[in-house]
Amino acid sequence: MSEKSELLIGVIGCGGRGSLAGHAHLPEENVRLVAAADINDQALDNFKEKYGPDVFLTKDYRELVSREDINAVFVTSPDFLHEEHALAAIEAGKAVYLEKPMAITIEGCDKILAAAMEHNVKLYLGHNMRHFNMVLTMKKLIDDGEIGEVKVGWCRHFVSYGGDAYFKDWHADRTKSTGLLLQKGAHDIDVLHWLCGGYTQTVTAMGELTLYDRISDRHDVSENGNASFVKSNWPPLSQKGLNPVVDVEDVSMMLMKLDNGVLASYQQCHYTPDSWRNYTIIGTEGRIENFGSSMGKEACVRLWNTRGDTYRVDGDKTFPIISGAGGHGGSDTDIVAEFIRFVREGGKINTSPVAARNSVAAGVMATESLRNGSTPMEIPKLPDDILEYFNKDAE
Repeated sequence: MSEKSELLIGVIGCGGRGSLAGHAHLPEENVRLVAAADINDQALDNFKEKYGPDVFLTKDYRELVSREDINAVFVTSPDFLHEEHALAAIEAGKAVYLEKPMAITIEGCDKILAAAMEHNVKLYLGHNMRHFNMVLTMKKLIDDGEIGEVKVGWCRHFVSYGGDAYFKDWHADRTKSTGLLLQKGAHDIDVLHWLCGGYTQTVTAMGELTLYDRISDRHDVSENGNASFVKSNWPPLSQKGLNPVVDVEDVSMMLMKLDNGVLASYQQCHYTPDSWRNYTIIGTEGRIENFGSSMGKEACVRLWNTRGDTYRVDGDKTFPIISGAGGHGGSDTDIVAEFIRFVREGGKINTSPVAARNSVAAGVMATESLRNGSTPMEIPKLPDDILEYFNKDAE
């Protein structure tokens, strides 16, 4: 597809995270959203109101992917539908923007990769944290050799909104999410892989449902839970209207050995009073750590690369993080722009279908480990031909 040719886009799952696709509606650049599929009438009505009376609307995603005028599809439906929807779009020959996680099983991810290779379509994964300025700053410091050779990485994830966002709807049901170590952790596992320069080879994990199972107030199975963040829903045990099924862990932690020898860990809690992702990367000549919200005014990355026998709050150097305009500190705008450029021109991209699969694989096997007495688990490898096919686009 040439840079100036018209790019017409459809959206499967236009409610919720489907709003992301709005960054791709650029009529002045000959890029337009022209179709949407969703089972929710209000979501379809909102799409029509925003993008015009001539848009194609349907409750059957198969009608959308079968349209010959559509060149690309955003798959922003719930996680447990990613595999089904992505495969349909790929088999119809459409370029695909697939929201993370790629799928909720390793087998589902591998089917998507194999189909994209077979049909030779562009597959782009929505790991927008690879466009967070905080993550990009840490990546540059590592690539510039500021901490030497990376040897250790860890992430602590405080999820203050967990009770609202993940325990009142389908996320709380492991048949639809596998578990929050996968669903929520896929971002952080991918970032650890990227910063540490490898993929998880062996994993062991521990986790339990420690709090939300004690809440008896549940909404009816026929109702949708209200996942909106409400500050007054505190303390966590005062939450009401949880999903009828709650069988995923609210505290999880995993240990990873990467294929390049790096050791990493990830910890997640869904009832903290504050919200923060804290990454620490340690190398042979120093360490880096982020502070503050990844998108807040106080955000920064600090570098320690001289020796001392006490903790130095400010480190040796501080790198302020400037957020851009748009969702998630500008990363949503940036990642959609990269997708459009990739569809039109090809070239290298920050995200990677192989990396997305490997973040899911690590999350899946860690979940299996924690539910089986913390048994160490090996990550299944991808075939060489799939690796070669997709790695040509990796940055």
